[in-house]
Amino acid sequence: MTTHPVTAPATDLDQLCINTLRFLAVDAIQKANSGHPGMPMGAAPMAYQLWTRFLKHNPADPGWFDRDRFVLSAGHGSMLLYSLLHLTGYDLPLEEIRRFRQWGSRTPGHPERGLTPGVEVSTGPLGQGFGNAVGMAMAEAHLAARFNRPGFRLIDHYTYVIAGDGDLMEGVVSEAASLAGHLRLGKLICLYDDNRITLAASTSLSFSEDRAARFAAFGWQVLEVGDGNDLAAIAAAIEEARAETGRPSLIMVRTRIGFGSPGKEDSFEAHGAPLGADEVLRSKERLGWPAEPEFLTPQPALERFREALERGESAQREWEASRARYAVAYPDLAAGFALLLSGELPAGWLEALPLFPADDKGMATRAASGKVLNALAGRLPQLFGGSADLNPSTVTALAGRGDFQGDSWQPEDRQGAVGGEWGAAGANVHFGVREHAMAAALNGMAAHGGTIPFGATFLTFSDYLRPSLRLAALSRLKVVHVFTHDSIAVGEDGPTHQPVEQLASLRAIPRLVVLRPCDANESAFAWRAALSITNRPVVLVLSRQAVPTLDRERYAAADGVLRGGYVLADFEGSGTRLILIATGTEVSLALKARLRLREEGLAVRVVSLPSWELFDEQPAAYREAVLPREVPLRLALEAGSTLGWHRYVGDAGEVLGVKDYGASAPGERVLEEYGFTVANVCGIALRMAGK
Repeated sequence: MTTHPVTAPATDLDQLCINTLRFLAVDAIQKANSGHPGMPMGAAPMAYQLWTRFLKHNPADPGWFDRDRFVLSAGHGSMLLYSLLHLTGYDLPLEEIRRFRQWGSRTPGHPERGLTPGVEVSTGPLGQGFGNAVGMAMAEAHLAARFNRPGFRLIDHYTYVIAGDGDLMEGVVSEAASLAGHLRLGKLICLYDDNRITLAASTSLSFSEDRAARFAAFGWQVLEVGDGNDLAAIAAAIEEARAETGRPSLIMVRTRIGFGSPGKEDSFEAHGAPLGADEVLRSKERLGWPAEPEFLTPQPALERFREALERGESAQREWEASRARYAVAYPDLAAGFALLLSGELPAGWLEALPLFPADDKGMATRAASGKVLNALAGRLPQLFGGSADLNPSTVTALAGRGDFQGDSWQPEDRQGAVGGEWGAAGANVHFGVREHAMAAALNGMAAHGGTIPFGATFLTFSDYLRPSLRLAALSRLKVVHVFTHDSIAVGEDGPTHQPVEQLASLRAIPRLVVLRPCDANESAFAWRAALSITNRPVVLVLSRQAVPTLDRERYAAADGVLRGGYVLADFEGSGTRLILIATGTEVSLALKARLRLREEGLAVRVVSLPSWELFDEQPAAYREAVLPREVPLRLALEAGSTLGWHRYVGDAGEVLGVKDYGASAPGERVLEEYGFTVANVCGIALRMAGK
């Protein structure tokens, strides 16, 4: 570990700027009577140094693609970020600073992507921003390897993070830091606000590990700044971190929470509550700041911060000029890059979607999904992702598209490598057994832009990554998750691996689209839906066991998936009408039961309902045509929790689901014991019909 000793004091202008940053944030926190004053007070010098000396960004164009990415992982310190955005010239006027944490403001309690210009990701749950930053650095490295050429560094930016003690305690950070170290992400730099205080106590009560040794073991360069007010030492450490191309860097900056506060410096009381009016005045007096007016921004300080506008516009002009020369030298690559920036999919990509012939034996929907994914891989170079150590099980390897690795990592044992290019240009990411870091990194990739990120694991392990999945939905990020082994039919692995409540819990997440296809062709259209949706994440829920590939000349076309639900097989005959509604593997069970029930004098419609979310978005007339109110007898079939199904079956309907955990036995036996048989379905239906 390299230690940067105290070297030189800040200039008067530097100190003026730092105090402007500190007290702009503190005044907003005090006015709102809520917030985290410790972050602006103690972390202001390192944030100031980073933003005014190193960060490549253009406040006039927050979306410029080759900007450096900055993530405030310790999102409770949001006023530090908002103050920086306002002072450097982003579209965040002082009035928004005054309205911190108020209804309708662009300065919410934690940073939210899409709400505040310059906020890259939604942070707040600790550790998430750090994991997002790892994904951003992965995307930068991947795109740079694909598009940069001699003399042209089209993609050349850093990802910076400010993280605190709470971030480093979270398990997702350990997962993500381990992955980043393995991948040799040299353009990822984390400034660790090492103030040794948490919300409830000093870290000595709960956090005594050697953080430097831990990150060094992960493969990071670790640097130390002993005084968080020493701008020269901070700058030297950042310079050293930028010079290290083969490892990510952790800069441990020893700060003091509530710095300058006579009564709360180094106190956990400065963490989760405002300083209080009297303590703010005492802090201003101690640091030589006028008590009035509030929200003071001296003109020399504002001019210093606003230099970011000219620097950013100049850097962007140079980049655009280089990009124009690149287009002449490499027209095909330039066209591909322009397509990535547009967010659009290549013309003709739908033609690559396979169609599957009818087959009573069929295949698992995970296998069909793998075939679809690989058919699309050649047409969609944006696809970038992998699984949490489950490629053979989730069938998510992109054949021939290479393995995403640090270029300097050249192991002799490459078992499980997909093949093709080895290095940052590879499209297959080996996330290892790190579900949560995988999902957090996917969010970072999506926020970065230029890729369509996807990840995969078993459905039951979606619980490990739920916080990141929720943030993807909150942030409207385009991420695709492939969750396989979707029910108690997993069989012998038993209840620990057999999902029951996961489908219901996923459907409870606002903005998340859940798709559970019933056969190979529905799987193809599920991928079409997932790739066409641009403003929210999508989950594909897929089976381990084989299901018949339906004869689409006999049954409705599989493009009904795009509407979330459709009539697969309609009423026949004049008997009592009943609707069987099913998803996934239970659809073929419903079709078999329909044939038997027809012999019993019932006219049965089978509705395939792979996506509640897409179906609910259809016009009322369409939904009524699929599930007419005049047919109240409805039976839903799904090998999972029944929670939520009554919205579709109504008061007169019933649901055949799973009300307890699974069991260890062959999958067919487990399904039989839980009632997922033709005989049981028919028995329930006949009872409902009064027969």
